Amino acid sequence: MNRTKRKRGVASSRGTGETVVSFKPKELVIKLLSGLPERSRLVLESRFGLGKTGDRQTLESIGQHYGITRERVRQIENHALALVRKSQSFPLAMDAFNELERHIGNLGGVVCEDDLLLFLTKDELMQNYLYFLLALGDPFKYRKEDDDVQRCWYVDPSLAKQVEDALARLYKGLSDKDLISESDMVDRFLIELKEVNDKFRDKEITRRWLGISKKIAKNPLGEWGVATSPNIKTKGIRDYAYLAVKKHGNPLHFTEVADMIAKMFGRSAHVATTHNELIKDERFVLVGRGMYALREWGYAAGVVRDVIRKVLRENGPMTREDIIEKVLKERHVKPGTVVVNLQNAKYFKKAKDGKWSVVKG
Repeated sequence: MNRTKRKRGVASSRGTGETVVSFKPKELVIKLLSGLPERSRLVLESRFGLGKTGDRQTLESIGQHYGITRERVRQIENHALALVRKSQSFPLAMDAFNELERHIGNLGGVVCEDDLLLFLTKDELMQNYLYFLLALGDPFKYRKEDDDVQRCWYVDPSLAKQVEDALARLYKGLSDKDLISESDMVDRFLIELKEVNDKFRDKEITRRWLGISKKIAKNPLGEWGVATSPNIKTKGIRDYAYLAVKKHGNPLHFTEVADMIAKMFGRSAHVATTHNELIKDERFVLVGRGMYALREWGYAAGVVRDVIRKVLRENGPMTREDIIEKVLKERHVKPGTVVVNLQNAKYFKKAKDGKWSVVKG
């Protein structure tokens, strides 16, 4: 029953925040533990963080305190939970279990542990008492955290499997380059959830279920994709630069890129560092003096001469005006720059009809 506390949205202060449950978790848990032998009670308090500080202790640390093995501590913990379930005070928890079950159902029937506890209360210490009740109650099952999913709680095993299978299918259909808006991702996920009861096919619940997956995630702009993709898991300036340029939708000067990184993500981006990252990253194409676009937009790499050759090879002989028009769609340069490059007889020739073509060779 070991629970690793993560900081995903949980309030940092203790003893603050409202609790949505109608019962008093701390008072109930104290009554449930009151009939236990002292060591059994202390082990549960230490394991679940039910003391004044709210700190949860590991099997090893508790074992060192009592001079016993971690496996023996685990046995004491499991035996103590079993004693509580058989105790005369256990029926006092039935109303609390029923209420917690209703909350899980209202949140979608399958919910990440962090999301569930944060919904129930922002008070971290009170979260520990509620977590103990979840671990104690017969209706509640949990899915261990692994490489695929976050730790989550549910009541209906068949629903939990349907959700996990749908997440796996959704992930399988994504490539590392995919960057999908949240609304489109929700729509895709709803297609995969066709076997799920209609009462759960709600967009808010679907968004919550997406958060269960560790293989699918969203970037700082709220766009979804494969969690390990650089489009999602931003590791440095070049990834933030990519998101900034993509969000803008048009080529940007490297100084503008640095400015956008600071404004959009609150990251300090030195202009020279940003320029160096743009130069080294193959996702970007230099389209003018210091101007960068995304290769995925259809921009070809190379100097103006290379773009002219590409245009002529794709379209055949063309007039100077048509060439200029095509090139200026891919490069932020002056028309005169295109003309100067076009007059290089080593690469281009002009026919009697006034049209230009590429010199073969």
